Amino acid sequence: MSKFEIPYLADVFSTLGAQLCFPDDELSALILNEHHYNAWFTPESVEFAVKSAGGMLNKDNLLDWLNQYPQLNPGTGGKKVGLVLAGNIPLVGFHDVLCVLASGNYALIKSSSQDARLIKHVLKKLTDLEPAFEQQFSFVERLENFDAVIATGSNNTSRYFEYYFGRVPNIIRKNRNSVAVLNGNESNEQLHNLGHDIFDYFGLGCRNVSKLFVPADYRLATFFEAIEPYQPIINHHKYNNNYDYNKSIYLVNRDAHLDNGFLLLKEDKSLISPLAVLFYEYYDNIDSLQNELAAQSEQIQCIVSEAGLNANRQAVAFGQSQRPALWDYADGVDTMDFLTKL
Repeated sequence: MSKFEIPYLADVFSTLGAQLCFPDDELSALILNEHHYNAWFTPESVEFAVKSAGGMLNKDNLLDWLNQYPQLNPGTGGKKVGLVLAGNIPLVGFHDVLCVLASGNYALIKSSSQDARLIKHVLKKLTDLEPAFEQQFSFVERLENFDAVIATGSNNTSRYFEYYFGRVPNIIRKNRNSVAVLNGNESNEQLHNLGHDIFDYFGLGCRNVSKLFVPADYRLATFFEAIEPYQPIINHHKYNNNYDYNKSIYLVNRDAHLDNGFLLLKEDKSLISPLAVLFYEYYDNIDSLQNELAAQSEQIQCIVSEAGLNANRQAVAFGQSQRPALWDYADGVDTMDFLTKL
């Protein structure tokens, strides 16, 4: 990769982005057929993921991003970086792969069986644009002979990752969830946009909102009314199965909850809610809530709000949680900084 400089990288990646934003026949067919391999990967979800990845690869943004790293020197030769990709939402591991390639390192990619085709197709498009990238990655069944590792999984798998990969520089990601904070002054449009943060990818991503914080006198019917247009989500059989199961548990246990026919609301202190369930909690003081969220920051991926919270990079606007920028790193760990210092 010694011939690549930042302006050239931005050109290549932005051209790839344009191809993702306007899929050709082959990519369109892949988008349409992914649900045959993973029922959660509906054509709408896959198209959203592909076009979101493409939109992220804006040339100006790429230049701004890459130029943040003065130590970036692709001509020095790279380290072998093992990547254990998640498969909960389409193309969820793309950003890690992009970072490894952009930093001049070599990616040993262990893709998830739940999302094995999309990332291969996207990288084929990249190598069609610049064949030299073929020498910078490979797909493997087992990680071996690596210099560093980036692994994404659950709290349970993280223990195994730490055992197997702890001897090398690593980024090991655990479970995180996202929350939303309302102040009661949100418009109907803002609350409707919050629906995207809850329902995009059926709520399966760590950037999906699983917990709602509302003022003590908040009228939850206002929220229900704003998200009514998302009702068709209940027609997806796997989502519907989760909705029915959790509803039956709450009814049998006589747990107090609210139900609008496609989402269950339950008052609960936990940040992690089951699929098709949104936990909520009342708060009295926004400053106290902010301190509480800061204390739980290691469990929170992002905070959806326009209440003026001091949440640094965790704060995002309504409807934007599943549209991260290049510099919105998972778990707040700067992947590029890690890779450029190997």
